[in-house]
This record gives sequence, C-alpha cells and structure tokens, in this order.
Amino acid sequence: MSDQPTFDRYADDYDASLALALELSGEDRMFYAKGRVSWLDRCLRELKFAPLRGLDYGCGVGTTSPLLADRFGLAQTIGVDVSPRSIELARAKESSQRCSFFLMDEYRPDASLDLAYCNGVFHHIPLAQRLGAAKYVHDALCPGGIFAFWENFGWNPGTRYVMAHCVFDKDAITLTPGQGRRLLRAAGFEIVRTDFAFVFPRLLRVLRLLEKFLSKLPLGAQYQILARKPLIRTGKPRGDLYR
Repeated sequence: MSDQPTFDRYADDYDASLALALELSGEDRMFYAKGRVSWLDRCLRELKFAPLRGLDYGCGVGTTSPLLADRFGLAQTIGVDVSPRSIELARAKESSQRCSFFLMDEYRPDASLDLAYCNGVFHHIPLAQRLGAAKYVHDALCPGGIFAFWENFGWNPGTRYVMAHCVFDKDAITLTPGQGRRLLRAAGFEIVRTDFAFVFPRLLRVLRLLEKFLSKLPLGAQYQILARKPLIRTGKPRGDLYR
C-alpha cells in the first residue's frame, strides 16, 4: 500500500519494474513471494495454527493472495489496497471466488479473520498514518488471530540496492525490526517472533539450507514479525482458530 496516485501510475508496469530492481539477486518476484509464504507456513505449523480466512493487506496487483489461499487452504482471502488501478488488475487476474479484492475504505474490519499478511507495505505509509494502518489490521483479526508483518531490512546492502533501483521505492522510509515491533505493540498486538530471511543470492543458493539456522541474526534482505491479537481473557476463544 502506497499513496494512491503513485501506485496507480506504476500498477500496469509493477512486475517489470520490480524485476529490473531484483535483477542483481538473480531471482524474480515470485521466488520471494513464494519464499515468504513458505516461511510463514513453517512458523504457523510450529504454532499448530491453521487459519480459515485471511487478509492480504496492501495486496497491490494481487500476486500473493492466491498463494496464501493455496498454501493454507483458506476458505476466503480478502485483498485490500489504496490503489484503484491495482485492485482492478487484481480482480482481472484472479477470477475465482476464493479471493476478493477491495479498496481499503470499501472493506470494514469486523474481527472475523484468522490470518493477516503484508509485505513491504508499511515503508510506503506516511509515519503519522502507520499506527492507524496497524490498528486496521488488528481490527480485522479475531482474538488469537496472527499477523505476518514482512518488511525490507534496511541494514542489508542488497535491500538498499534494490530499493534504490525500484522506481516506486524512491521515497520509502524503512522500519527497523525494533520499530516494527513497537508499532505492532502500540496497535494492540503481542509479538510472537522475529525472523530474518533471504540471506543468500542465487549465486550462493547452495547455502540457502542454512538460512533457517541464521534466521535470528540480522542478515537477511527481509524480516518477518509474527504478531498475535490477544485472546479475550474473559470470553471463550473462537473454536475454529485451530483445525
């Protein structure tokens, strides 16, 4: 999710622009999209958490929404974004009923979803609006729901290179993992874990089996903060949070 005019302007060329920026890594955007979803899957399996309905916050042109739906067997995946053109393209690309796409102000959070996901969204959101955005996600989740918050790790030189060469990242303001955790706590979340991913480029792909052992070290190009909306202590937890 970025400012609406910017992402409307780049929506049609989003894939090509991102591919150009990622060229040095030797991988395309789908490698990273699938990698994030696979990493999240491992985390949720460790928690024995099986979501039923999901939110793709800042879904852009809808690349990840079907990946989430397929990986977790979601009955419904809702993608939201501020860019009308991006939502138009997402709807055209994904015609099945499992994924629905809405402008941000068209979807009203109702505490009915189990899982929320975002990637590289919050570094586009103006600083003064970030807490409100995090609360929007919090309000969309049911008690016990999980938020997978993926962001670019600005200390990584590869990340800095990609963002400097990505036309829609020129004015982005990255968040450190500490800033991300403080933001999520302020929105009402509990922090479950923080992982760093995508340490090795394609040239060193033989070493990628080591990445799960390096995930607690600040080395990767991206990081995931897994956060949970607290259960209602005085009430009975939703019975379909786990399956």
